[in-house]
Amino acid sequence: MYKKIVIPTDGSDVSLEAAKHAINIAKEFDAEVYAIYVVDVSPFVGLPAEGSWELISELLKEEGQEALKKVKKMAEEWGVKIHTEMLEGVPANEIVEFAEKKKADLIVMGTTGKTGLERILLGSVAERVIKNAHCPVLVVKKPKKE
Repeated sequence: MYKKIVIPTDGSDVSLEAAKHAINIAKEFDAEVYAIYVVDVSPFVGLPAEGSWELISELLKEEGQEALKKVKKMAEEWGVKIHTEMLEGVPANEIVEFAEKKKADLIVMGTTGKTGLERILLGSVAERVIKNAHCPVLVVKKPKKE
């Protein structure tokens, strides 16, 4: 049923929880996993290109490498074949396009749990992916603390 699963990650607890679900599903279905990190450029559009953007971009790429490394380690511990890739752009758009390009059967991602005005103004990446994806999307909530 599932042969290619995309896991967008940002290194947060909820994205790592989503990765656990995806890797478990991949193990069950003998599927390949594609873990991706999207360097979100949207908040920085309009900033002067020299200096500040390059520094921010480098920091985000380092964060992305760490996030991908965690998911890769998790998949390897479970014996699941994994590919990692760093993308740049608007996260929801990049996730949907990547999944289409890879002909993914499933996208598994965490939700940020934004509420109130922030959610109304920005929407969430997960909601945009759900609306635009060509395949099923499993959205994993952050586990409640006991």
